Amino acid sequence: MQSRYSHILMLLGAILAFVPILAVDYLLDAYVRVREKAVIQQSASVVSSQIEIGAMDAVASLRRVLAASPSLCTPTFVANVQDEIESSLDLKQVLVENADGVQYCDAFGRTVSYSPLSQSLPIPGHTETITVVKLGQMAMPALKITQVFGMTRRVSAFVPLASQSQAGLAHIIPAAGVLRVVLTNGTSVFTLGDATAFDGQGGTEFISAQSFAGELPLKIEAAVPFAVVRAGYADLDISFTVLACLMSAVFLLTALHYVRRSRVPAFDLERAIARGQIKPYYQPVINLRTGELVGCEVLCRWEKRNGEVVPPGAFIDYAEVTGLAIPMTLSLMQQVKFDLGELCRQIPELKVSINLFEGHFRDGSIIEDVQAIFGGSPIAYRQLVFEITERRPLANSTVAISVIAGLHALGAKLAMDDAGTGHSNLAYLATLGVDVIKIDRIFVDMVKPDTTQVPVLDGLIAMAKDLNCEIVAEGVETEAQALYLRARGVLHAQGFIFAPALKVGAFKELAVALQATQPPRRRGEAAVASAA
Repeated sequence: MQSRYSHILMLLGAILAFVPILAVDYLLDAYVRVREKAVIQQSASVVSSQIEIGAMDAVASLRRVLAASPSLCTPTFVANVQDEIESSLDLKQVLVENADGVQYCDAFGRTVSYSPLSQSLPIPGHTETITVVKLGQMAMPALKITQVFGMTRRVSAFVPLASQSQAGLAHIIPAAGVLRVVLTNGTSVFTLGDATAFDGQGGTEFISAQSFAGELPLKIEAAVPFAVVRAGYADLDISFTVLACLMSAVFLLTALHYVRRSRVPAFDLERAIARGQIKPYYQPVINLRTGELVGCEVLCRWEKRNGEVVPPGAFIDYAEVTGLAIPMTLSLMQQVKFDLGELCRQIPELKVSINLFEGHFRDGSIIEDVQAIFGGSPIAYRQLVFEITERRPLANSTVAISVIAGLHALGAKLAMDDAGTGHSNLAYLATLGVDVIKIDRIFVDMVKPDTTQVPVLDGLIAMAKDLNCEIVAEGVETEAQALYLRARGVLHAQGFIFAPALKVGAFKELAVALQATQPPRRRGEAAVASAA
């Protein structure tokens, strides 16, 4: 019977050994779709954010001019208009006209040449209307923001559709891609690239995404042919095929080995948590300007009794699906309290980032757990940062919002991990009350030694600044990446260029060494803060 069982396992092993080879193209296609979907979604979000910011600035400028001007077309009115134009990056012109288009005055005392590209649409929640127009010799269409003044007169502000030029927008999307701005009534007002195939007339598969410009009746569509982006992964395809062959060979040999031993190793994560085998590792977060240690992210490793160290990728998903992520997080927090308590007392500004999972936001018990573990400990609530991942966004539920509010009430901060890889927009992040945005390494990897601009990365940084959030860049591995980020105002980063995830002993040694290099004044300030 055992011989028959062994033969069946051997046959199954031989069949399964070829699965990696057969699955390479399928899995790589899926990977390309997911990754490029995230990139193209971020591109659409960057453009929609630019349009929304420009239009809302125009609305605000128009309101300030009207509030400061008792009447139209007076010297005071013209002076106020010119002041707004000088102080605005996007505002190009302000025009007073009647319903028939007869022009009374403008900012520069000349006839304003423009032609409508769309009908006038209301802006939800505002008294102004919006029209897309062709303004003078501008290559980029413009937005005409109009406010009715009195019975017959209309005051309009003109801003470019996007703050970037067409050449700048072309760098946001890959070659052969399409970027299109469409009114919510279906009218296309701006297209970059050939949209014929995208509209279904060529039978080409596209990876596409769309984003709405806030409250404006404008939708941004971005798309790129799948074949174009897939061609960029040719080297990876070859590598994966070779790797799949090796995996198949290893799998077959391993299957034969296990069949001969007639047993299968157990995957007992629950027992490992109970035994304290899930250990915290600490990856330093460094200030890019001063070189100071500003915090760490708590990662985990499964240290088995035989000395084998299992990386988190092998069990994190399993832990989350089975619900074991909850007790695992509690165990890690307990160990963090004992590992870093004294260090956090010595460095009161040190931040400790702990990853939470979607299951933590289904009830409020995590708040009680944090209070029970860190209440009265040397680690203050204000030193805690709890990370959630954008790859698995939280449901916008009452319970989740309540948990976030509870963490904020304690003084802890909330960080959005893997930013840019999901489908979050400004409104979603603002609703969650995110304090820190962690830029995913896939965007940092775009910075090469000769890179001068990475539009998607720059857009993420701009979005974080618009939300008044702190920024932490993940996966920084080269000096060029660190310098690029620092030049754009990103102060905090983590990655192998500084240190990998360290055991507590090595991390403490690093922290003490870096603390010793601080100027005396800063050490004195830290000591005062600690005593307080």
